[in-house]
Amino acid sequence: MKSKLGVNIDHVATLRNARGENHPVLLKAAEEVIKYGADSITIHVREDQRHVNKKDALLLKKKIKKPINLEMAPTNNMVNFALKLKPKFVCIVPEKRKEVTTEGGLNLSHKNLKILINKLKKNNIEVSLFINPSTKDVINSHKLGANAIEIHTGSFANAIKTKNKNKIILEFNKIKKCKLECDKTKMKFNLGHGLDYKSTMYLNKIKNINEYNIGHFIIGESLFDGFPKVIKKFKRLLS
Repeated sequence: MKSKLGVNIDHVATLRNARGENHPVLLKAAEEVIKYGADSITIHVREDQRHVNKKDALLLKKKIKKPINLEMAPTNNMVNFALKLKPKFVCIVPEKRKEVTTEGGLNLSHKNLKILINKLKKNNIEVSLFINPSTKDVINSHKLGANAIEIHTGSFANAIKTKNKNKIILEFNKIKKCKLECDKTKMKFNLGHGLDYKSTMYLNKIKNINEYNIGHFIIGESLFDGFPKVIKKFKRLLS
């Protein structure tokens, strides 16, 4: 099974919003990453709309042909927006107003989470839950009715960057155990957060991962090497 590559373009919007203008154009970025091999486009529409906003999301849904993966907080407001947008996928993530980026996996005891999941699924939207690398969270995600899980790979990615061998092995084994647990279900198994070439190549030792979602590194590295080179390199790593 060849793993798919989802590209998160949030930080193209971050750069655009720094000037309060419309450059760089988010739609063009989406078209470019698709052109060079992205299998889907991920956007996190936060409730404060600090980077990608609802207008952006609606335009992308109208204009691009690849699936959209909408990351969103588990709130009625965002579920209602998702029902309006009708993306192929929704990934429910924890959200703190002051955080720089998502700090960890979802609290699966969140009130009304199962109701929100069922509402999305009834409208033909596949639901993923962004969770910590915990087999308990994999089991609970399945009980909640998720179609997929996305493992928060931040701790593993940081271990790779600091070259902490013991930490690398520890975090890798957590992720591998989650994959084995997920294999007992029909849920898809996705990975994302903080990934770069090295961490992605290491994780590719785990077979049959459905999709990697990578954003910050792709956008940042593309400032130097361009989307074609960066995305094609990731596609080679995953092939």
